Amino acid sequence: MTGFGKAEREYKNKKIVVEVRSLNSKQLDLNTRLPGVYRDLEMEIRNLVSKELQRGKVDLSISVEETAETKAIPINEAVFMAYYNQLNSISKNNDLELNPSTAIPAVLRLPEVVKATKEEIEPDELKVVKETCLDALRALVDFRKQEGAILQNDLLSRVQHILDYLDKVIPFEKQRIENVRNRLAESLKLLSNDIKVDANRFEQEVIYYLEKLDITEEKVRLKQHCNYFTETVALNEPVGRKLGFIAQEMGREINTLGSKANDAEIQRIVVMMKDELEKIKEQVLNIL
Repeated sequence: MTGFGKAEREYKNKKIVVEVRSLNSKQLDLNTRLPGVYRDLEMEIRNLVSKELQRGKVDLSISVEETAETKAIPINEAVFMAYYNQLNSISKNNDLELNPSTAIPAVLRLPEVVKATKEEIEPDELKVVKETCLDALRALVDFRKQEGAILQNDLLSRVQHILDYLDKVIPFEKQRIENVRNRLAESLKLLSNDIKVDANRFEQEVIYYLEKLDITEEKVRLKQHCNYFTETVALNEPVGRKLGFIAQEMGREINTLGSKANDAEIQRIVVMMKDELEKIKEQVLNIL
């Protein structure tokens, strides 16, 4: 399910910001973007994500805003002056002019001038980072729950539409039987007048034909599937896969109902049922 969560916390001169985004996916696919100093935390952060989120394509990023004082990298003054004095001496010995505006940047790029010290992260800071990640993940979960409530209402309304369409089939069902009987009778009239038709046999054939077109079982099963879908949506557990299977069964009954309809109005209703079912299937992909 799609979602977004963001959390911020401060630690001394740093502001730690965590953002989490998720898109639909059948399993958990996590991508992390962490500052180099927090790389040792990656596995712990992945474990946090897997506990809070069951599935989804998840992007988690951590950024740190620091004061200028905190970000300043120390310069090895002794090494800097040694390089600069050498350049100054070489310039004088060769009658060259040493321009400080170009010499200073050049010296700063020389080896050992800038102290490349590895920043040590305090345990308390790592704890704050993990807590901020947890806050962001919970914010994303809350976002998902809000979206889930809207999604649940949409699914239930579409299932109810299918049930309403099913009720609209009933009036056309009775008329359909008369239409089939009349069509068969008209077809017999077109035959030669020398052919005699046994009325009892004709009725038997009509009944046999209508039994093949009977849609009572399909209507009952479709209604059961719709009710089961409604009950499953309300469960407080991951039901996305189960709802997908139920939707498939609903589709089978609707397709069979359409193939047996033999009536233009019922076919029109079946098309509207299929339209609602396709929207249900699309939405089910957003459910865990």
